[in-house]
Amino acid sequence: MTPSNLAIRTVIFSMLGNIVLAGIKFLTGILGNSYALIADAIESVVDVFTGILILIGLKYAARPADENHPYGHGKAEPLVTFLVVGFLIVSAATIAWQAISNIQTPHQGPENWTLLVLGSIILWKEVSFQLVMSRSKNLKSSSLKAEAWHHRSDAITSIAAFIGIVIAIIGGEGYEVADDYAALVAVLFILYNCYKIFRPALGEVMDEDSHEDLTQEIRKIALTVEGVKDTEKCFIRKAGMKYHVDLHANVNGELSVKAGHDIAHDLKDTLRKELPQLGHVLIHIEPYGD
Repeated sequence: MTPSNLAIRTVIFSMLGNIVLAGIKFLTGILGNSYALIADAIESVVDVFTGILILIGLKYAARPADENHPYGHGKAEPLVTFLVVGFLIVSAATIAWQAISNIQTPHQGPENWTLLVLGSIILWKEVSFQLVMSRSKNLKSSSLKAEAWHHRSDAITSIAAFIGIVIAIIGGEGYEVADDYAALVAVLFILYNCYKIFRPALGEVMDEDSHEDLTQEIRKIALTVEGVKDTEKCFIRKAGMKYHVDLHANVNGELSVKAGHDIAHDLKDTLRKELPQLGHVLIHIEPYGD
């Protein structure tokens, strides 16, 4: 299975889980008088729509290079991540507005049994986070990382709701708003996660140099190629799940142009064989010792 297909299957898994959980949360929140759970459900619904955006982005980013896009379409992935962050911010604002309205309006406290539902949701969301985050690291996918943090933020909002409901139940009359304050705390966590999602995606769009480990690996492999004496500049930029590399390699300055050309091709082929995550590789030959 290709990395792109594996990423798509992971997102579909997340979407199906969010659809089921959104229904459970809405029903539990309404029947159990818990706005924190309803707020949690709103986030799950938003996650379903962002999942659709991520699917579109992954499919577009997987398109091969063409005449107008010689480096492929991978940059679509972080751009979609920006849209995902936008949806999360809107959902956080909606939750905050409704929670503040509820705080100002007297209402019935949440039911005890809602805690059982929340406990199950928290466990499921943490398992989902670990699974999707593991896939995002293996595939080097910023959009999958965003999807993973959706699960973690959902788990955090559920934990906040759990604490709020416990306080409301133990405190009794006059503590009903603890559930609503819990929703506001969850909003802060959602906004923090927005930053954690947005920052790496911005670095990817801006071709930020944050690939030191990969750079060292490329230099190490380069020295195993016959004729390569050393390496100089190594520029890496990420696009989707691929890394495009510009590398300056030092060879014997007395070699013919053809010999230098052959070494460059050997180096390129070796790098792409040893590091499948590499996309476009450009080798610039420099005379050794100058």
